[in-house]
Amino acid sequence: MDVIIQWVTQIILFVILAAIIDLLIPVDAMKKYVKLAVGLILILILLKPVFYLFDADIEQAVETSIDQLDQAYTQDENIENQIEFQKKEIQNSQHAYILEQMTVQLKNIAEDPLKEEFQVEITSIDFTFEEVENLSFEDLVEVIVYIKELENEEGAVDTVEEIVIDSQHNDQDSEGEKEEVGTEIATLLMDEWELTDKKVSIYWEGGTS
Repeated sequence: MDVIIQWVTQIILFVILAAIIDLLIPVDAMKKYVKLAVGLILILILLKPVFYLFDADIEQAVETSIDQLDQAYTQDENIENQIEFQKKEIQNSQHAYILEQMTVQLKNIAEDPLKEEFQVEITSIDFTFEEVENLSFEDLVEVIVYIKELENEEGAVDTVEEIVIDSQHNDQDSEGEKEEVGTEIATLLMDEWELTDKKVSIYWEGGTS
């Protein structure tokens, strides 16, 4: 008789405890596992007399059930992490492809005007967006263009002029000219690329504009 009273008491206490746990746990992916664990433990408690008949260890059975649930949850979490990682890998590949295509198109558009007016060429282009994950024209903030002077074509002959060497003034004049030309190039690129409301920055190889 005492065994039955103890068994019924355990059931009542566990049901109350399960109700409290259900109220305290927030609604998320973990809650379904907790409910499943509570349900299994309740079933084991209800079957306690049967375990006694077969001389089974109920505590060991409960521990085994909890361990199995924990392993199942861990595997599920690992699968979700792997899926999320693969999604990010695919997204990064798509972003890289989009930027590469944008660079190629912008280079092609600007190639002839830059050669004709400034004798320079674009070496590379970088982009700045308001949101890294959203590569759209609306979120484009700045186009960073790296340029260099065109090399003389094979067989071309440069005109030789008299040069007075003054390294200090030459460096200052060169930097000033590059800055001025860089501003003109930025204006040309904004017109060619129709980027009236975007920023275009020009960087010379070996220097900054």
